[in-house]
Amino acid sequence: MMNKRSTYIALFLLVFFFCCTKSNKTNKIQQKDYLNFSKNILNYQITPKNKFDKSGLMFSDQGAWFGYSFPDSISEITGFSGPFLMTQQNGIWSSASLTNLVIEDNNWKTHTTNSYNSHLEQTFLSDNLELKQELVFSSGHTAIIKSTLKNNSKSSQNISYHFENELLTADGLSLSTNKNQLTIASSKTDAVGHIIFPKKVQLKSTDSTYNSNKVSILLKPNETTEFTISQTFIFKEYSWTDELKSLQDSNFQTILEKRKAEKNKELESLIENRKEQFSEDIYAEVLTKAHLTLQNNWRIAAGEVKQEGLFPSYHYKWFNGFWSWDSWKHAVGLSFHNTNLAKKQMKLMFEFQNEDGFVVDCVYRDTLIEKHNYRDTKPPLSVWAVAKIYEKDTDIEFVKYMYPKLKLYHEFWYKKRDHDKDGLCEYGSTDGTLIAAKWESGMDNAIRFDDSKILKNSEGAYSLDQESVDLNAYLYAEKIFLAKLATVLEKNEDAEKLTKEADILKAKIQTQFYDVNDGWFYDTSLDGKTFIKGEGSEGWTALWANAATQEQAEAVKNKMMNPTKFYTKVPFQTMSADHEKFNPLNGYWRGPNWLDQAYFGVESLRNYGFNEAANKATIQILKGAEGILGKGKSIRENYHPLTGKGLNAENFSWSAAHIIMLLQKN
Repeated sequence: MMNKRSTYIALFLLVFFFCCTKSNKTNKIQQKDYLNFSKNILNYQITPKNKFDKSGLMFSDQGAWFGYSFPDSISEITGFSGPFLMTQQNGIWSSASLTNLVIEDNNWKTHTTNSYNSHLEQTFLSDNLELKQELVFSSGHTAIIKSTLKNNSKSSQNISYHFENELLTADGLSLSTNKNQLTIASSKTDAVGHIIFPKKVQLKSTDSTYNSNKVSILLKPNETTEFTISQTFIFKEYSWTDELKSLQDSNFQTILEKRKAEKNKELESLIENRKEQFSEDIYAEVLTKAHLTLQNNWRIAAGEVKQEGLFPSYHYKWFNGFWSWDSWKHAVGLSFHNTNLAKKQMKLMFEFQNEDGFVVDCVYRDTLIEKHNYRDTKPPLSVWAVAKIYEKDTDIEFVKYMYPKLKLYHEFWYKKRDHDKDGLCEYGSTDGTLIAAKWESGMDNAIRFDDSKILKNSEGAYSLDQESVDLNAYLYAEKIFLAKLATVLEKNEDAEKLTKEADILKAKIQTQFYDVNDGWFYDTSLDGKTFIKGEGSEGWTALWANAATQEQAEAVKNKMMNPTKFYTKVPFQTMSADHEKFNPLNGYWRGPNWLDQAYFGVESLRNYGFNEAANKATIQILKGAEGILGKGKSIRENYHPLTGKGLNAENFSWSAAHIIMLLQKN
């Protein structure tokens, strides 16, 4: 009996051990695989030639207002390029390499680099030495660089090295030193740089340059030595004392492993949630690229901005702020892997809500560089964003916080942007200018606004002389989403009222904005009797909002899938390719493909059961747009629909957010 029992126990333990071992191996493989999809997904190589050089990309994390790259030449630089400071002047390079390591009597022969969403690493090789450097962000204030120097020769090597640097004539920066610490002050910002070298390094500086003493070491064959340097750039509202203590208590490897695990988990959320038809590795890779694009544009609260959020693009000098329309879209993309940041992004813009419900168009950290824009708001997609975030983590406290603000913003449109009080709204402005009213649409120079005029509703409230189909489709969707959020909060009267309003608005959209002869939705004159012709992407927003009939959707779908109109190399661009004013290179909203509009188009098809067409279009969008798939190139602001060429800003957040949406299961 005992032998039999012992046999059972032995078998149980063997099976248990095998399963645990297999499980651990599986977990390790998964952790490695998700992060490996991000390996070298963006090309970060640039040695900046001047302070404003943006010919390359920069890596950033944890919301830091600075970033780094790899040097593109090993002749002069041994270190990471930068940092590139977004703490002043909409972005400047502080240095070609702030902590440039100079090893005497040594010539590097090769230089290899690897980037991941978690960190950067590079290796320099000479005849006798190997230098490996790794860079990881420990916080939104600090990056840490670990250098490991190894003797690869068969004999002992006497090695002497020092650090030096020269600023790229960066405006306002001045250096001072104390023992092993370098301080960088600036007349252009209240952010201060604190660079801490190993204790054996002693520094001297002028106002614009520094160098260190010579450090000499002896390395035996295969022996290594390592050291870390921290680079902190911190705004006055944060404590350098606290950050320094955190650094003193930290361990580089622990931080790196934490960051790897964090990114791996986020990438797993995205990669494992792909629609089944996008299971190929190229789609896993593009999700890591989209994730990294959002990460590189992430900024912590600073100055006028009291919440964390995302730039549209750090790479374009006029996009170093936070826009409301962009924010709603960023938040939905973020919700698939980082709901906490998505919620902060939403709260950021509502910190700038007026008493009448108006939400500012864009805001900036430093209003001495650029002023907040209160001349217009942006299309109402904020309730959609909050509802999508709630779907992911069911945080009812977030809904409680946002609901009154969202409701007030929704009501603003009917109080301040409905000129004839017929329940259909118009885009407009607060200052009475036509240009700001066009900006409010988000489609600044779309052809439907070529002949628009401005009308006064009341003091500080103006409307265009046309009712827009996309605006009212968005408002219809807002009523549906608001009703759902009201139900979550047990505000049943609100939910019932919003649902009834939605039914009325849906009927108006179907009758006023739809041209039966053309099979398309258009803006109309205020009286609703005249269509403002010119087929544009606003024509499918009624489908995205589920406000069209099935028959109307069928007609719109046929035009969307027509190769002479919208089914181009990069489908679903902002206006029909056969229109006389179609001009992607000089049109901005008169022809280029913006991926938010392409996404709305794909979802429009899905909403009405045209899944085969939606899948086909998704693949063509991603394969047709230059550089979206594959490694190296950044995600662009928009694309030429006929050639696929990337246009305008690089590293564009809402494009990345909509790539995530295109590929994710809802």
